Amino acid sequence: MKLLRLLLLSMLALGTTVSAQTKTPTEKPASDFLMIQLGIDGWAGKPDSIHTTGIGKGLNVYLCKNYPLKNSKLSFAAGIGIGSSSIYLDNQEARFADTTFVKFEAETKNYSKYKLTTAYFEAPLELRYFDNNVNKNKGFKAAIGLRIGTLFQAHTKGVYSFSGVKTTDKVVSKHFLDTWRFAATARVGYGNFSLFVAYNLNTLFKAGSGPDITPYSVGLCISGL
Repeated sequence: MKLLRLLLLSMLALGTTVSAQTKTPTEKPASDFLMIQLGIDGWAGKPDSIHTTGIGKGLNVYLCKNYPLKNSKLSFAAGIGIGSSSIYLDNQEARFADTTFVKFEAETKNYSKYKLTTAYFEAPLELRYFDNNVNKNKGFKAAIGLRIGTLFQAHTKGVYSFSGVKTTDKVVSKHFLDTWRFAATARVGYGNFSLFVAYNLNTLFKAGSGPDITPYSVGLCISGL
C-alpha cells in the first residue's frame, strides 16, 4: 500500500498548508477540516461458507470544507479523501481467476494470515451539529451523512513460511468488485473525538459476480483544524 501511504502524507501536508494560509486570530476553528477514522470493519450478510477471523481494519482520511448554516448550530460539509479496509480470512483464500464469479475456497498454503484489502477515493458529505459555536473543536458534536467512493486498488495478501523463510503471496485485482462504494454514515462525540459508524448501501461485489456481502465499519474518529 505504498500509494495509500503517499496519499495520506500528501493530504496531511495539504491540510496543514491550507490551515496555515487561511487562519487569522479572529477566525473560528475550521470545524473538523481534517478527519481521521480508525475502524473495526466487517461484512454483513456473508454466507456461512465464507470464514473470517480476527479484527477487520479500516483507515479513512478526509479533508472537509465546512459551510455553516446562518443563525444555526448546523452546518453542511463536503470533502475528499481516501478510505481503506482489510478483512482477514480463516483458512481460506479469495480466487479471482474464474471469469464469472469470485470464489472463496480452502487455502492452498498454510497461511499465518490472509486478507482482502480495498482502497477508495472518496467524497464524504455531512450534515453537522456543533453545540459550541464559539470553538467547534470543543463541546458536543454529531453528524449524519453519505460517503461516495470509487475503487482505485484492491488486492489479496497471504503470509506463510517456506523452508523457514517468511514469504508473501500478493494478487492485485479489482475483478468482480463493485467500482463504487456508497455508505450511510453517522458520528457523535465531544471535542476532537467521536464514535462513527458507516454502512454500505451497495454490496462489495458486482451483481452476479460474488456473494451479497455488505461492508460496514465502526470506530473512532479524530477530527479538528
